[in-house]
Amino acid sequence: MADPHQFFDDTSSAPSRCYGGQPSPGGLGYPTHSSPEAAFLADPMSNMAMAYGSSLAAQGKELVDKNIDRFIPVSKLKYYFAVDTMYVGKKLGLLVFPYLHQDWEVQYQQDTPVAPRFDINAPDLYIPAMAFITYILVAGLALGTQDRFSPDLLGLQASSALAWLTLEVVAILLSLYLVTVNTDLTTIDLLAFLGYKYVGMIGGVLTGLLFGKIGYYLVLAWCSVSIFVFMIRTLRLKILAQAAAEGVPVRGARNQLRMYLTMAVAAAQPLLMYWLTFHLVR
Repeated sequence: MADPHQFFDDTSSAPSRCYGGQPSPGGLGYPTHSSPEAAFLADPMSNMAMAYGSSLAAQGKELVDKNIDRFIPVSKLKYYFAVDTMYVGKKLGLLVFPYLHQDWEVQYQQDTPVAPRFDINAPDLYIPAMAFITYILVAGLALGTQDRFSPDLLGLQASSALAWLTLEVVAILLSLYLVTVNTDLTTIDLLAFLGYKYVGMIGGVLTGLLFGKIGYYLVLAWCSVSIFVFMIRTLRLKILAQAAAEGVPVRGARNQLRMYLTMAVAAAQPLLMYWLTFHLVR
């Protein structure tokens, strides 16, 4: 008879009454269960499936890398972001004071252009990208000081600037095609050159916030003339590369079209600078 004061039966000395009625091989009274993961990994067919899946993943990654490099030249983009602090400071000074700069030729080494951090004349995407982001932030600041800030209005400002930049690039590429200009000017080069105008736009808006419309117009006028001179001296070596290299004066209808195209691109920068900033200063 069991102890009447004992609530549970003592099963420590009864190995036959363990879980499931079967003693464990280890003698601890617990049954052994085989792991499904271990059984799956031990199966030869599963190993073959895993190896085949790994090979498919590797092939897919290689295919994606090739397509990305085809449509988005990552290797070329690294060149346009190869800058340092000294280059950024000198390039900003060149954009604001291009009048004293004499040598505008891009340096080459073994038929490849030198990285921007070694050549101030080389185009880069770091300054245009940072200037565009800063321009959007400054636009939000200007709208906030006038109690006109809203996310929708700031998004409209950013999308409008991107739309005008895209329209500029498409128009220039179409004009180069129609004029049949043989040039090494690429789409990324155009994005770099056209993005430099945001530096002057930032200066104009900030000055307008501090000193009113008079300061805005003075700084914007200075930056507009500076970007006009910068674009003329830079693009003439790209669009008129053959004539400039041979020292031939600009003559003939085709060369005149190229010169008109260069001046039109340079003259469009001040107009867009004013169009994208005049409503931010009141």
